[in-house]
Formats: sequence, C-alpha cells, structure tokens
Amino acid sequence: MKVIVCGAGQVGSNIARQLAQENNDITLIDQSAELVRKFGDELDVRTMVGHASYPDALERAGAYDADMIIAVTYSDEVNMVACQIAHSIFDIPKKIARIRAQQYTNPLWAHLFSRENLPIDVIISPEIEVARAIERRLKVPGAFDTVPFGDGKVQVIGVRLDENCPIVNTPLKQLTELFPDLNVVVVAIYRDGKMIVPASGDQMFPGDEVYFAADTDHVARAMPLFGHEEQEARSIVLVGGGNIGLNLAQFIEKNMRNVSLKLIEHNRARAEKITEELDRTVVLHGSALDPELLQEANAARAETIVALTNDDQVNILSSLLAKGQGTKTAVTLINNPVFGNLVTSLGIEVVVDPRATTVSEILRHIRRGRIRGLHSFRDGAAEVVEGDALETSLLVGKPLRDIKLPPGTIIGAVIKSNKVEIPRGETVIQEDDRVIILGLRDSIHKVEEMFSVGLEFF
Repeated sequence: MKVIVCGAGQVGSNIARQLAQENNDITLIDQSAELVRKFGDELDVRTMVGHASYPDALERAGAYDADMIIAVTYSDEVNMVACQIAHSIFDIPKKIARIRAQQYTNPLWAHLFSRENLPIDVIISPEIEVARAIERRLKVPGAFDTVPFGDGKVQVIGVRLDENCPIVNTPLKQLTELFPDLNVVVVAIYRDGKMIVPASGDQMFPGDEVYFAADTDHVARAMPLFGHEEQEARSIVLVGGGNIGLNLAQFIEKNMRNVSLKLIEHNRARAEKITEELDRTVVLHGSALDPELLQEANAARAETIVALTNDDQVNILSSLLAKGQGTKTAVTLINNPVFGNLVTSLGIEVVVDPRATTVSEILRHIRRGRIRGLHSFRDGAAEVVEGDALETSLLVGKPLRDIKLPPGTIIGAVIKSNKVEIPRGETVIQEDDRVIILGLRDSIHKVEEMFSVGLEFF
C-alpha cells in the first residue's frame, strides 16, 4: 500500500514507523527540514520537505498513484485542504484527517465533510478520543488501560500486578480450572521491556503488566483476581479545562451521574466559558500547583485526580501534590513519551498518551479486511483487532485446538449472536462470528490476513 503521511510530529512519525515496518510504501512530508532529516535517518520511509496542502508537494510525494493520504499536521486547515486536493486533483481513494477544533466537529456541521463538500473519509478528533479513553479508565478503577470491543460486550484491560495479587506464580492453564465460569483470558504480558503472548504453562509475576480479555459482565469479578479491588470514583478533581478537559467533564456529567466533579483552570476567561457549558461541575480558577487551591477542590477526599493541561510538568506535579494531600489515584496526561515510564515509578497509576490514542484510531481505518475495532499497545508492540470471520478464513469450521495460529497471536474472545465466548480448545468459529485477536508487532499482517479474502498464513 502506498501512503502519504502529512506531518512529521509524534502522531505522523509513529504512523509512518508502524506502516513502514509492515512493508508499506510510505512518504512523510513536513515543512520542518530538521524533522524530515531526523526521520529520514531513523525510519525506512521516503521523506521530503514541503507544504502538505500544496499540489506540487503532493505530486512530488507520488499522489497520482497513492492509495491513501493521512493528514496529521498541527493545522486543521492544512489537513482539510490536503485532503481536498488529494481528492480533486489526484483522486486518492482514502483520505484521513486529524481535526482538533471542536467548531469543525460540531454535529451541526456534519454535512461539511462529505464527498460534495470536503471529501474526507475519516475525521480523527484527538480531544474527543482521549476524553473517551480516560472515561473508560475511570469506570474500571485499578486498570491503566481499558478498551471496548464487540459493541462494549468485551473489554481488553491492562493491569499492573504486585505481591498481593492472588494469582501470581500460578500457571495460566490453572486459572481455567480454578475459575471455569469466568470469561477471562490473559492475552499478553509486558515484562522487562518486552511484550509476550503467554503459553498455557507460563506464570505471571509481581511487576508484570498484564493484558486480559474479558466478558464485560465479568470484569468486576476478574479485577480482584489480578489484585485490584479499587472502588469506582465518587469524587474527581480535574486539572485543565481545555478541549480534552471540557469533553471529559461533559462525558462524566452525562454518564457518571453519581460523581462529584471539580475542575481547576488557570485561565480566567476559559474558566468562565466552560462554567457556562457545564451543569454540575464546580469550576475553580487558579493554579493546580497551589496547595490551597487543591485543598479547596477537596483533593484530600477525592478518589482520583485527572491532570490534562498542555504542560507535562504541571500535570505530573499537580498529580503528585494531590496524592500527597490524600487523593488515591492519579490519571496523568503525558505528551512527552520520555516521561511515561518515569512517572509510574513516582506513584502515578495511569499515564494517558494522546499520541497513542490517536495512532490507534487511525490504524483502525487503515487495516484491510473486515476490521471493526483496533487498539495499539506499547507503541505498537502489540495490537488487538476485532473483525468478522469470513467463510474463506482458516479460523472457520474447525475446533481451535486443530488450528495452528501464526506465532505471536492469540484469540481473546469470540462473539456469537451477541453472546461472548472465551475461546477453548473445543470452540468452533463460524462465518460472521466476531473474533478478537491480539498480535505482536511482527504478526500484525498475519492478523490482518485473518479477516481478508484469500487467506494464507504461510
């Protein structure tokens, strides 16, 4: 597949990296000669300096025979114009654009992004996607990641294990014997900087980050087994009233009605504006680094602080200050991936990476075959993919014990007629069943093929 990526920021460079690793033909465009030179040395992609919305730049990037354009520059307008030119002049079949400004994504103007007006096939709004991702984490306390599949019937959840976890040092095959009616399967373990797909005889150890697939109705029973019995938050302090903070506050007001929410915003005009757009949230004006303001926000009794400003240092420090006053859990937005592993060692439980959330959403629309959902973990170390089983798939019609899955892949769940089944050896996948599969980085193209016509693993 030939893809033009416009914008060599964190999202664009990571999309280019992941697609290049899968042997796609990638051209990365950016106005910054420094970024172009940097990623030209680091990535196996073609790079060029240019303005992404200029026709001559797209022509030099090979737009006449490109299959897709992904416009993720920092300018919404450049992204939109790039897609328009890609359609009008070069007839590129698929166009994806990142649009940040909420004014463009307001449902009132939904007709704007149509083939007759602005022909963009997929709109990615990072602020909305990140706010939704945080809301999901808040609903599963103790998890550092949680992603829904199968219209919410299945969740893939990430948890950290400690010495108090009752199932550490237990072979995974024994979990099925001990809890035969619990629809849960461990699909990956992140240990010592490496993501692995565990075998039935493997054990989990304290310090592991474990990803498991579970029937949503069984999540509440599963979390204590992994050492997490935290209660859902009833009091939340939210730091930062930007687009992400406002969207999250609106989600919480709508979907978590028992939550008492206080929002701290340092800009007075912005604080006054969001006060008008929220119903039950108490908006406080000031700095979240002011201990007295955190006391006023009742951080001492809050279960969770969610720090979402544009400044990583403010997010980290305000989270630690709130925890020092008694807040139980910190959910902290970090833009710089260098800080990610550091802050968890400081006691911050959940790190939110907006880049990773945006990349996952874009990948979902890139994958071939009948893909319904996708999420990327640990900078693409693994992906969980949900797709429809095709009649031609080698997954269909035989017990799973008789199917040789590609190395580095594991089936996490099967949905049959809206019923969730955790796969066992005797499970038989039928045509049109929804299948949720995790694949390590080197196996992603094999997972993609499972949901494509003319499947051949080897």
